[in-house]
Amino acid sequence: MTWMPFICLGTGLLLGWRKLPARALRAVDWLVNGALILLMAVIGMNVGINEEIMQNLGKIGLNCALLCLSAIGGSVVFVVALEHTILPLSRLVQLSQQSGGQDAEASEAVQSKAPAEGGNALLWLIPLSVAAGIAAGYFMLTPASARLLDALLYGALIVLYTGVGISMGENRSVFAYLKQLGAKVLLLCLAIFFGSVGGGLLAGMLLGVAPKTALLASSGMGYYSMTGAFMTQHMGAEAGIYGFMVNVMRDFFTVLLLPLLVHISKGSAIASGAAGNMDTMLVPVTKLVGQELGLVALVAGVITTFSVPFLQPLLYRFL
Repeated sequence: MTWMPFICLGTGLLLGWRKLPARALRAVDWLVNGALILLMAVIGMNVGINEEIMQNLGKIGLNCALLCLSAIGGSVVFVVALEHTILPLSRLVQLSQQSGGQDAEASEAVQSKAPAEGGNALLWLIPLSVAAGIAAGYFMLTPASARLLDALLYGALIVLYTGVGISMGENRSVFAYLKQLGAKVLLLCLAIFFGSVGGGLLAGMLLGVAPKTALLASSGMGYYSMTGAFMTQHMGAEAGIYGFMVNVMRDFFTVLLLPLLVHISKGSAIASGAAGNMDTMLVPVTKLVGQELGLVALVAGVITTFSVPFLQPLLYRFL
């Protein structure tokens, strides 16, 4: 199973690179959404059948909130430092305005990644699936169900990793955006990542959370489905709930804190959105940072999202 994520990602990348027809992409989207809901329910069931976790669920929730805020704070600190040294975002705005058609391209890119009307229903289904899974695990299942839950988890992961690979292949245009913006935009993604894991590790030390749990949860950068699944698969149900809750809370706290963050700097809003800038956070962040930096947010969101399935197995294996 160590190589499973990379095999599925590679397979999906090859499929996506061939430019699948719209009908096939819609089918893939339905499969991925179904696998995501199943995955969240399985994470919930793993929590529900574990009496020790259920007894400490309130404490775990508070720890997750503090870990999330610390990870956001770390990303913001690193990105602000970057803005004031080698990567002034005003320079990226100038680069994005250099060619005549670029503003239109940025607008089209941002709009194409915005959630469709009614698409936010999935955001409600995901926590409901976790809650239903916890209830089912607590009231209906026993620890003997663990093997079946593992099989469902692996099946959902295979679909999700392959779907991420297809999305990577379909989003080749991100390389064109990188060329326009300059390779320095990669430094923005590195600042978001190192700030997030640094803040998460610091909070984990203060809260008494296991370092590996804090590290992997904060390295998700808002990619809750993949992080929760990976941590459940490799570290158990309690770690999985950290992986899910820390990252699903990142969207919530980003929306809540955006008015404050944008007063600190434009990059702070992008730093907080992290992987969410690829989809759910793109519109609210763009409204506050402007259309040109909305393109920067999109690129940063795509890179951070696609890096998570590669980074987490490496972090888990070597740290």
